[in-house]
Amino acid sequence: MKTIQQETAQILAQLGVPSAAYEGGDLPVHTPITGEVIGNVPVSTAAQASLAIEAAHQAFREWRKVPAPKRGELVRLLGEELRAAKTELGRLVTMEAGKIISEGLGEVQEMIDICTFAAGLSRQLCGLTIATERPLHRMMETWHPLGVTGIISAFNFPVAVWSWNAALALVCGNSVVWKPSEKTPLTALATQALLQRAIAKFGNAPAGLSAVLNGHKEIGETLVASHQVPLVSATGSTAMGNQVGPRLADRFARAILELGGNNAAVVCESADLDLTLRGIAFSAMGTAGQRCTSLRRLLVHDNVYDKLLPRLKQVYASVNVGDPRESNTLVGPLIDSRAFDSMQQSLSEAKASGAAITGGERVNVPSCPKGIYVRPALVEMKEQTPTVKRETFAPLLYALRFHNLDEAIRLHNDVPQGLASSIFTNDLREAEQFLSAEGSDCGIANVNIGPSGAEIGGAFGGEKETGGGRESGSDVWKLYMRRATNTINYGRELPLAQGVKFDVA
Repeated sequence: MKTIQQETAQILAQLGVPSAAYEGGDLPVHTPITGEVIGNVPVSTAAQASLAIEAAHQAFREWRKVPAPKRGELVRLLGEELRAAKTELGRLVTMEAGKIISEGLGEVQEMIDICTFAAGLSRQLCGLTIATERPLHRMMETWHPLGVTGIISAFNFPVAVWSWNAALALVCGNSVVWKPSEKTPLTALATQALLQRAIAKFGNAPAGLSAVLNGHKEIGETLVASHQVPLVSATGSTAMGNQVGPRLADRFARAILELGGNNAAVVCESADLDLTLRGIAFSAMGTAGQRCTSLRRLLVHDNVYDKLLPRLKQVYASVNVGDPRESNTLVGPLIDSRAFDSMQQSLSEAKASGAAITGGERVNVPSCPKGIYVRPALVEMKEQTPTVKRETFAPLLYALRFHNLDEAIRLHNDVPQGLASSIFTNDLREAEQFLSAEGSDCGIANVNIGPSGAEIGGAFGGEKETGGGRESGSDVWKLYMRRATNTINYGRELPLAQGVKFDVA
């Protein structure tokens, strides 16, 4: 049987990544499955990053001249390469990020879906024709490519978030420079190799159109500081966003920030508890609680709390935690020991405040002794303490009671983050109130489905300390382009707007 390192090397070779890109470098790559090293990636320097940005800038100057539907053809070809390599790339996501098999494959499917979306979008980069008050004039808006798009991604979605940005950026006429998480550089190298295959089939894309820069904080800092990068999309912690946002603002660059989430589900008295139970289980435990949209707070009506919580405890006690490569596993490993320590700190604080805790203990997986496996924790809180209001990136769910929907919405919104939310109810009035201006204050608000697992067709992102950024579908493409308002006079007079008179003859 192959070791994980051997299987990783085999997949990377299949996908066209040269061995020099993942052997002999200074950045060790650990699989969370067993903790062993599966690659050693060369680290880019700040000087190399600057050269890649300059090359991307020159590529942008050529790529912007290519008609948008032709640019869409490149993204369509990328989607084909991803389809052909779905099994291998999905497996690589599992081995590098620790996701269960279906989630690794699902991440690649998300990449395929955004490529399909973006290819169609390439024929729909439409501006408006605007009514003008002046006779024999036409006013309209046009959209133009913006420039180099910098992408800083996180370990938990090591390739999908890149695709949300890159697919749109490329069809919009931009080039791309990507700084992946130092915890998941191998999937980035594999994705770049697939894009290079698509570029070779496309035939005439400029050199430097896409680059991957593996390394540490200084690579991201170079992207953020460069005046040749007018847009940076950064996914990570709120602390990271607090550094990136002001620096981009200081040079008037655009920021798409996808930061912390502390997502809640409201369970009303009328909720279908069977459906609710399934929705909670995936949202709270999927990806071992390491999604920015993971369910972290459960607000349950007094009259159903004692019906739902015992059933939920049974699920938490019985869910299969183990090697994510096994078909019956639902909860894989945490990314590293720091994640476990953070979870235990939060559990300790909750216990000190009088919470009742189910789960949260380390799980021994004999075949993976150095992996960090933990049973998901269900924590019954008496009130929403500062610990509850802080995001802990692990499978940790706080449960609280509420008496009426107004109280639930107050509790729901009383956290610094504002990413995803949901309500479980069969009452139309409750659903509509939750979705209204006086309801959830999050960028994503769902009814009878958990907060986790968004589709690419909608705009993804949140408010408050989540950063305000939007990625993926809807009209997000506008963030990757610059708008120009055009007025055309096709008459022989020169009437001025607002009735201004200025005769010099």
